[in-house]
Amino acid sequence: MRDNGTMSDPIDTPDAPLAAAIDIARAAAAETAGLDPVGDHLGAVSDGERIVSHHFACTRSGYAGWYWSVSVSRAPDADTVTVNDVVLLPGDGAITAPDWTPYKERIRPGDLSPGDVLPPEDDDLRLVPTWTAGDGDEQTPDRFFAREVGLGREWTLSIEGREMAADRWHDSDQGPDTAMAKEAKGVCGDCGFLVSLAGPLSDRFGVCGNGMANADGRVVSIQHGCGAHSDARLKRSASAPVLPPPVFDTIADDAVDLS
Repeated sequence: MRDNGTMSDPIDTPDAPLAAAIDIARAAAAETAGLDPVGDHLGAVSDGERIVSHHFACTRSGYAGWYWSVSVSRAPDADTVTVNDVVLLPGDGAITAPDWTPYKERIRPGDLSPGDVLPPEDDDLRLVPTWTAGDGDEQTPDRFFAREVGLGREWTLSIEGREMAADRWHDSDQGPDTAMAKEAKGVCGDCGFLVSLAGPLSDRFGVCGNGMANADGRVVSIQHGCGAHSDARLKRSASAPVLPPPVFDTIADDAVDLS
């Protein structure tokens, strides 16, 4: 039996008395379907020794491609047919709900509303206890992390979490590879509006402090750039513009003394 309700060659031949119990299976399906009529019998398939499933087309509105599956069985040396269960199953082309995805995998940046809570995982790779931060990072002074402990923060960005943030910022609209940055004459690293960061990422990122720039208040790569750079200047022509010759108006009433 294919999942679309059409018969294929079964591995085991269905038990004869059970395969003949179409009316019993239909009645069980009709009882479950309620007011919706049960469609054509699509066939029977063996589910094991003296266990057979009868399949019927589903006519319920909105369930195109689905079918009723009625499982029946009998005891050894007995002809009495027992209905085990009735289920509605999807076939090929049936409209089904997508697989459930946990909310933490569905949520995206910007989805949080006031009052929403999104706690990190217990083993979040991005965070480490503050007192262990900096282990293995020879480029970061111990004093910096001692200051973090003094601030009372229980958790601090791990080296992996820091690099994940750096990669994300680098690939954002404030990174060096955007059309805005490529057209700019200068970079944020030498712009007077750049607010410097402290810590391990200060050599790669800062915060834009130009209220007229698109990136105002956002983390920017020092290789990013825009037209609002502090050194930006309008181009001015070095010589006076050349004007076209005057036009003599022959329609107006003004008299022109040509002598």
